[in-house]
Amino acid sequence: MPKTPMSSKVKAAALAAIAATTGLALTTAAPLAAHHHSAKKEAANIVQTAQSTGVHNTLVAAVSAAGLVDTLSADGAFTVFAPTDTGFAKLPEGTVATLVKPENKETLTGILTYHVVGGNITSAKLLNYIEKGNGTARIKTLAGGILEARLDGETIVITDGAGRTAAVTTADVMTSNGVIHVTDGVFLPA
Repeated sequence: MPKTPMSSKVKAAALAAIAATTGLALTTAAPLAAHHHSAKKEAANIVQTAQSTGVHNTLVAAVSAAGLVDTLSADGAFTVFAPTDTGFAKLPEGTVATLVKPENKETLTGILTYHVVGGNITSAKLLNYIEKGNGTARIKTLAGGILEARLDGETIVITDGAGRTAAVTTADVMTSNGVIHVTDGVFLPA
């Protein structure tokens, strides 16, 4: 049976659900927002934002080990699908400890850049891509791999090259150099 485009009611419901999760993003980033209350202060970049959440410690350590702090702190725009510490904990035991070793820097860099897309892809844009793709959006990452995004009820679900899925649990965390979508799993290339 062919897939039909998303109805305006379904799209509106999905956007409302994503807007609700965006409220969680504001709660998560509250300490950072309070710190940067002055209009004269510059907004936090992707790395600074991830450092402030308290749930991205593994991601921040991995970004540092891969030497990507300067890249993800630079002018963007970037879209980062950011796994939480709980998402990293779903990997087989010892995986993260092995990946952050200096001899595995290239592999780690490949995995991390597989979570990054060039440009500002907000949840509204992602939903539009899903609708235009008849239910599936194919997204090319900085690592050169493809992620597939679909809507499962009101949740955006991403499938990686290895067939693993992760849900976007918090969407549209806006930063000075892009947008973060928090995920509950780690993506692995094929």
